Order: sequence, then C-alpha cells, then structure tokens
Amino acid sequence: MAVATRVKPQDLFTPDEWTRISARSSWRGVAMIAHAWLVIIAAGALFVLFPNPLTYLIAVMLIGARQLGLAILMHEAAHGGLHPNLKINDWLGEWLCAAPVGASLARYRPYHLTHHKYAQQAEDPDLVLSAPFPTTAVSLRRKMIRDLTGQTFFKQRFGFLLGKAKGDTPKGAIVAGEVARQTPFLLWNLGLLAALSAFGLWWAWLALWIVPMATWFPLVTRLRNIAEHALVAKDEPDPFRHARTTQANWIERALIAPYHVNFHAEHHMFMHTPCWNLPLAHRLLEAKGLTKGMLTAPGYASVLKAAASKPVAA
Repeated sequence: MAVATRVKPQDLFTPDEWTRISARSSWRGVAMIAHAWLVIIAAGALFVLFPNPLTYLIAVMLIGARQLGLAILMHEAAHGGLHPNLKINDWLGEWLCAAPVGASLARYRPYHLTHHKYAQQAEDPDLVLSAPFPTTAVSLRRKMIRDLTGQTFFKQRFGFLLGKAKGDTPKGAIVAGEVARQTPFLLWNLGLLAALSAFGLWWAWLALWIVPMATWFPLVTRLRNIAEHALVAKDEPDPFRHARTTQANWIERALIAPYHVNFHAEHHMFMHTPCWNLPLAHRLLEAKGLTKGMLTAPGYASVLKAAASKPVAA
C-alpha cells in the first residue's frame, strides 16, 4: 500500500515556530464547543423573538453551519486536539460534538486516520467523495437540491430501513445495530425536545434543530468536502498538494467553513496541529514563500465553479 508522503515540520519551521504551531490548550477547544452551542441558541432565539421569513432563513443557515461546526470539532477530537487530556478530549468530542449531530467519534477516528495515512492514494477511503469531480453544473445543482430538500438527510438517517423494506438487508440484527448506534443521537434529541417543551417551544426542536440538520447542514458538508479534495490529483506525491486550502471571508466562515476548516492543506501537512493554530501555520508558510506550492483557492465560489466545469454531453 502507498502511504501518503509526509513533510517534516522541522524542515519548514524553527523550533520556536513549531512550538507555537503545535501548542495544545486546555481551554481553546472547550471555548469553541461553547461558541458553537451559543451561536445555535442565539440564532434560534433570534427567530423566536422576531419571527419572520428572513430571521428563520438566517437561523436555519447559522444553526446548520454550527451543526457542521460540531462535526468539525468532533474531527478535531479525532486528532486529540480538543484537550490535552485524551479522556476529556474524547468525552467532549463524543458527547458534546458527535452525538448531537448523529455521528460517533469512536467510529470516525479509525476511518479518518486511514484517510490521512493514505491521502489521495488508492487506499484513501475518502476518494469516493472527490471521484465524481469535475461534474456538470446540472449534476452539482441536482446534488445541492437533494441536500436542501432533505433527501440526503433522509437517505443517510433512514436508508438502512429502506434497504430492509426492499429486501436488501439480510437480517434484523443489522437494523437493530443501526438503531443502537443512533442511541446517543436519539437521547440528545429527546433531551432537546423535552427542554424546549418545558418552555412551551416544542415546535422549535423540529423547526430550529431538525430542519437545519436536514437542509443546510448536508449542503455545507458537501461544499466543504468539495473544497477540501475535489480536483486534487490521485496518487499525488507532493504533500503540499494532498488537500486544498480555501480562503474564506467572514460570511463563508459563518455559514460554510467554521473553526478554520478551510485550512485543509495545512491540516494534512500537520494533522495533529490544533485547528486554531492552522492560520498561524499558513501565515508562517506564506512568509517563507512556501504557500506558492500549495493547492489553494481564493474562495468557495471559485472551487465550485471548477468542480462543475465538466461540459454537458451532447
């Protein structure tokens, strides 16, 4: 198996620079989790206090983006970056980040570290995400419509039940296993529903938690995946080009790319660097003239344009 080529940080940075880049924190990860939940609460409160179509749209987009933010912070926990104490790191990542959005840190970590080990090589399990690109604008638009209309969410959450109904699932134990794996997610949702109901806001669970999760969250997850690895060469030997870094303005950071996830090239080069230090790594690489060899994009619109550049067959 071809393992992805690595860079040695010591070849790029001084000891002082690398100490700053690789520094862990016992509070930054906790603060980011708190920030994600506070944004979710504030966005929901905005609509509850000022109910109209505009505030609802803003709430759905902000909440869906912070649901992605929780998934990103689970990803951070997979690299041990949320807290220096691994037990605390894993508890935070599993119960405050993964479970609320229906993910599992325990299952995600081995899969994701395999992706890093074989980034853009034949054994990379994430190659399937970038393989369809470039595609046509019609195809990409169709995918985005499926995301925004809840079709992607329904397939991801209930596809195993549909498979059983069609006779594709051999044994009921598989369905039972799927339900068991969703137990933390179900418990979180029951808790949210109970808490909101206590304030007479039972409807907010559906309107301000499930709807964002079924619409904006799948869409921005797709956009993030496209930006990170679409159109990146398979079997790429250059570790500076295993992933793409996308420059993100404040709107993109709020609605598409929270918690420095856009610095994906740096993340692949220094995968155990806490996400809040990735902008520092980028600035230092830029000062040394090394970002010229990286795969970068000026914004998410430019990546999407390239990803949808395949001509429609005549």
